[in-house]
Amino acid sequence: MASRRDAEEQKAADALAALGSRTRLRVFKALVRAGPQGVNIGTLQRHLGVPATTLSHHLTTLSHAGLLSQQRVGREVICTADYKALHWVLEYVEAECCEGIENGASERAKVEA
Repeated sequence: MASRRDAEEQKAADALAALGSRTRLRVFKALVRAGPQGVNIGTLQRHLGVPATTLSHHLTTLSHAGLLSQQRVGREVICTADYKALHWVLEYVEAECCEGIENGASERAKVEA
C-alpha cells in the first residue's frame, strides 16, 4: 500500500507530466484564461488551431491528471480548468522543492538567492 507521501508525489508527477507537452500547456493556459465559466470545445479548437482529434486526446490527458473538468451543457461540452488542482500542484512543488536536503544545500540556496 502506498503512503500518503507516495500518492501525493504520484499525483504531482501525473499533473506535471500532463503539462509537459507544449500543446497541452497551451490548452491548459487557454482554459485558465477562460476563467471559471470555461469554454466550449469548438471555441477552444478554433482558438488553438489544432485538429479535433488532437484536442480530444490532450483534453483526455489533462482530465485524467485532474487538471480540468468537462461538463455537457445542451449540445456543447464546456471545459474548465481545475484551479484547486493547479494551486495544489504549485503548492506541492514549492513545499517539496524548498524543503532542502539535509546537507546544507537549502542553506546555500537561501544565501545565493
